[in-house]
Amino acid sequence: MIEILKVLACMPFLLYACYADIKTRRVANEVWVVMFGVGFIFIMYDLMAYGLPYLIRNVLSFLFIFAFVYVLFQLGAFGGADAKVLMTISLIIPTFPRIMLGSTSLPLNGVPFIDLFAFSVFGNSVILTVIVPAGLFLYNLLKNPSESLKRPLYMFIGYITPISKLEKGHFRMIDSYEDTGEDVKFSFSRSGTELTSGVISELKGFQNEGKVKDGVWITPGLPFMIPITAVFLTAVIFGDLIFYITLQFMMM
Repeated sequence: MIEILKVLACMPFLLYACYADIKTRRVANEVWVVMFGVGFIFIMYDLMAYGLPYLIRNVLSFLFIFAFVYVLFQLGAFGGADAKVLMTISLIIPTFPRIMLGSTSLPLNGVPFIDLFAFSVFGNSVILTVIVPAGLFLYNLLKNPSESLKRPLYMFIGYITPISKLEKGHFRMIDSYEDTGEDVKFSFSRSGTELTSGVISELKGFQNEGKVKDGVWITPGLPFMIPITAVFLTAVIFGDLIFYITLQFMMM
């Protein structure tokens, strides 16, 4: 029963985080503070029920997740809110919740060899987000193959948009640019270029001057909180997808 309550307690915060991520691509730190405050009740319950072994397991789970997501955050491959939600989950639900619903035992696929729930949530969410680059690649291949194939790696992370249709939003231009006087040079930028009203106006000016073609590569700001939430439920019900796929491959 306590494991079901843990999952139910986390869900409102995850759903709100999805909403905030879609609307603003930001989730306030207060969300995770309150989520931890609610989860602290379960942490104390488990500590009293299981004692020192639970405390050691909880601390090790948190430290492992913290080190893992911190490295990814520093490399720019992970957002701050994404890292914080996984660290909070690792404290509230350090290992896979074992839930009995009548005669059905969850997760359906059993507990993986590495029994770190938050780590499985992250790994499974990465599998889910692979669908997006594949979709972008197919879109570019069908929509504008001649231009897209000139930048094959860009096909997985963005798409070409006419300068006349650029607008402010959750998008970034993949390249940075420099006006040399005679033309405009574009080059890949790790952080991209934010499409502010000033940048859009400047690009339109370059186009009117004939310095650039009517099309630049942009990348959407994908809300990673959605796959994290979806996979949170998947991990609770089904289990670790990576573990399951690996096990099936080994059996073959």
